[in-house]
Amino acid sequence: MNKTFRFLAFAIAIALIAVAAVPSAQAAQTVNLVLMGWSSSPSENERLQKIVDDWNAANPDIQVTLNQVPDYDTTLQKSLAGGEPPDVFYVDSFRFLDLVRADALMPIGDKLTDIEDFYPALRNAFTANGQFYCPPKDFSTLALQINTEMFEAAGLSAPTTWEEMRAAAEKLTKDGVYGVVVPADFARWIAFLYGAGGSVTDDEFTKMTINSPEAAEALKFYTDLYIDGFAKTPADLGVGWAGEAFGKGLVAMAFEGNWIEPYLKDQFPDLKHKAVELPAGPAGKATMAFTVCYAVPMKAKNPDAAIKFVDYLTGAQGMKAWTDLGLAMPTRASLRQGWLEKFPNLEPYLNGAEYARKWQFVPGFQAVLDKVNEQLSLVMSENQTVSGALAEIERVGNEVLASR
Repeated sequence: MNKTFRFLAFAIAIALIAVAAVPSAQAAQTVNLVLMGWSSSPSENERLQKIVDDWNAANPDIQVTLNQVPDYDTTLQKSLAGGEPPDVFYVDSFRFLDLVRADALMPIGDKLTDIEDFYPALRNAFTANGQFYCPPKDFSTLALQINTEMFEAAGLSAPTTWEEMRAAAEKLTKDGVYGVVVPADFARWIAFLYGAGGSVTDDEFTKMTINSPEAAEALKFYTDLYIDGFAKTPADLGVGWAGEAFGKGLVAMAFEGNWIEPYLKDQFPDLKHKAVELPAGPAGKATMAFTVCYAVPMKAKNPDAAIKFVDYLTGAQGMKAWTDLGLAMPTRASLRQGWLEKFPNLEPYLNGAEYARKWQFVPGFQAVLDKVNEQLSLVMSENQTVSGALAEIERVGNEVLASR
């Protein structure tokens, strides 16, 4: 009897220990996530790592490793095809529809905090089939940089219309300096297309709409700056991009994204300049929104943890930490005032969020972009007419759309 009692007591004790150990074992379980993106500037890389480190310190149950890879698109594609995608990853708005079509993204918008706070244009950039897939982490727009010393010496104010911009370019072209730099680049000309009231395709991406009077007006305005001698391309000036031409004082104006600001500050600290909104065209103001979201894969192994982490990154606290260097702009309207108090010189770029058009097309559209760039160069060199260029772009575009 005593032996039996001792055995029962021992068994009960073991059972109690086992039961007590279950919560501890569960509590000790840690979810490990990988955030994959591309490398950026050293200061941005350091800031993102700090945000991840702060998250890890505050969330011992969800630990995140940051993986910044050099050949990002190829690495992401291989991981998705192999069924081993990262838990959270970057998606550029230009590639978004490709990944939606491939059923690679989980729509997580309805699980995020206060999605109405995201600027509508940016939310729309990551919405498809009526679903908001992934929240924008930051964005850039185009604005006009002006050399304030040159403008003041010429007695000019910042241009607010196309006509004023052309007049300024003409007056400022002298002594080896050109009025403006005009890249043969669809990603720059497209803002003028929208400013003229034109479009590239219909809303459903079923046919090209670029061969229009509005597009012709935009193309003629853009290329005439060059043909009439008031503008040069970066290649003409022996530089790598428009920002370098502007920084070196080879041109008085350049239309670029807000990424030009830290570049000018670092490379040309004595340059006197400021940004203004792109001059309005016949149809009003226009600019482009270049943006990237934090996405969760459709086949996520730990979707709840991944979504919780994304919600932190794009919530008010995480986004403020990410954007307070002034290198990226917040996608939440509620952060606008506080951010502009720190970076008032970037207001023209942030203002663009209210009317920007998304940089986004359907899968296979790169061929059309390449054709636009080609035709821009041909029109500038007077080896193609405006009407001929638009007809050729329309032809290639309709072939791409018909093949979908």
